[in-house]
Amino acid sequence: MTADAPLPVFEQLRLPDTGLTRDAYAYVARATPDFVFHHSVRSYVFARAHAQAQGLKAGTDYDDELLFLSCVLHDLGVSEEGNGDQRFEVDGADTAAAFLRARGVEERRIAIVWDAIALHTSDGIAGRKGTEVALAQAGIGTDILGVRREDLPPGLADEVHALLPRMDLGYALSDAIVTQAKAKPHKASPLTFPGALLRHHLPHGAHPDWYDLLAAAGWGDKPVGAVARRRAETPEQVGALFTEYLEAGDIEGLVSLYEPNAHFVPTPETHLVGTEPIRKGLQELIDRGARLTLELRDIRQVDDIALVSNTATLTGVGPEPVISTTTEILRRQPNGGWAHVVDDPFFGR
Repeated sequence: MTADAPLPVFEQLRLPDTGLTRDAYAYVARATPDFVFHHSVRSYVFARAHAQAQGLKAGTDYDDELLFLSCVLHDLGVSEEGNGDQRFEVDGADTAAAFLRARGVEERRIAIVWDAIALHTSDGIAGRKGTEVALAQAGIGTDILGVRREDLPPGLADEVHALLPRMDLGYALSDAIVTQAKAKPHKASPLTFPGALLRHHLPHGAHPDWYDLLAAAGWGDKPVGAVARRRAETPEQVGALFTEYLEAGDIEGLVSLYEPNAHFVPTPETHLVGTEPIRKGLQELIDRGARLTLELRDIRQVDDIALVSNTATLTGVGPEPVISTTTEILRRQPNGGWAHVVDDPFFGR
């Protein structure tokens, strides 16, 4: 039995009005949160606008019913019904295929919808899989990230948003994907879009990136031209390696002792954040002929986090040695070594 969708939306947005499209519209409205439902319908309207801008005609250059189904069903993977054991795009494609199959849709047409949904986050691939698949990704990309929004007819976005409010879509959808991935980490393989989202919500190093996977592959591959270096197996060894690399003028060795977003305070007036600023600050120490001695004062370690304090004596940067008490926060990295999160010899000064 065909479920009726609210006529005003169909009339005002001129959605393709068939029994199958109405069934799909009602199904998604029932199965997904409003922010997903609204996004799915808006994506179709924007996809259709992109088709018109390219001079493509429905029924001749593309199947408008398939385009609508591809868009309106594309985020079923974040619904409770669609939350399986695969990345959400594939779960959504399988759920949509089952919905269409139950309504007697031909497998050839189902395959197009499946591709459009499974590939909608795959830049460079969806655009090569056929007109409906490419248009669906274009419409979805416009609604979620504003891609090619300047190509939309004037006033269209305002009209659609008045009927189907955004409800902070970008963040709400991201949260839904991350919630699934936290409960089922296998849904967020490190090199996928869900994996990238999950990594952002976990402590640094908890979810591996490409280079972490290479380090763990077991083949012993090293960066081209890289010098083999020891890693700090304990928090205490970080300081010993720092003094060794500083004396050797090994800038890459020094940088390896800091996380990508670490904080480093080389002087009371200088606060550096991130790899490149830290690299420049360390290179200045090398260029000035700085030398450092450290005497461990205290250490507190809880699992993969350590708080370390040293008495530091820095020479070579001025007429007199600079003596300070360091405050250092270290974290165990995916490869098992330790690195600085915060390195401040002047904290509280």
